[in-house]
Amino acid sequence: MIFLFNALYGSKKEPFNSFLLPIVILGCLLLTACQSVNYYNLPTYSASNHLQAVIEIPAGTNHKIEYDSASNQFINDTKNGKPRVVQYLPYLGNYGFIPSTMMDTARGGDGDALDILVLGESQPTGTVMEVHLLGALSILDGGEIDTKLIAIPADPSQRIIHVADFQEFSEKYPLVKEMIKNWFLHYKRNDQVSFQQWMNREEAMEEVKKWR
Repeated sequence: MIFLFNALYGSKKEPFNSFLLPIVILGCLLLTACQSVNYYNLPTYSASNHLQAVIEIPAGTNHKIEYDSASNQFINDTKNGKPRVVQYLPYLGNYGFIPSTMMDTARGGDGDALDILVLGESQPTGTVMEVHLLGALSILDGGEIDTKLIAIPADPSQRIIHVADFQEFSEKYPLVKEMIKNWFLHYKRNDQVSFQQWMNREEAMEEVKKWR
């Protein structure tokens, strides 16, 4: 607010022009709104009815970045007091979560928002993007259900693969599908993660409804 006031009024000793006051107030309201956005509470679907994904970890990154709603910041997760870095191959796609979802622990979930891997051009942390869902990978991690949605950007110009659904993805990119499965099974480098099943697009959409 002070910045906007000084920018419009400066250090002059003249009376503040009343017509500038609404501009200052509007600017302050917009600034406050932007700072108070909680990414977890964003709509699951965009205005154009596309599924939305909040990107925490850009494709090709090893740092385990997570959104912290308390501070409203994306921070590097820590383990034993040190920034957590995946000691494995980098993330194969843009990794994040679906807003306004939670995998309820009372129903066997891990207590977090529904995870998503978006196969496309690398996106900066904090990007909110529209996606086209292909399917999902279901795994068990420490006895908890951990579903990983697999999607591509809704914007064709950001896509690195061009498919319409899970069947076409499986037929055209079977090795990519296997790479994704193996990555999530082994990146933690322990034996607590086990494969459950693949889900097609319709089944993956049911997962969104289930945890929304």
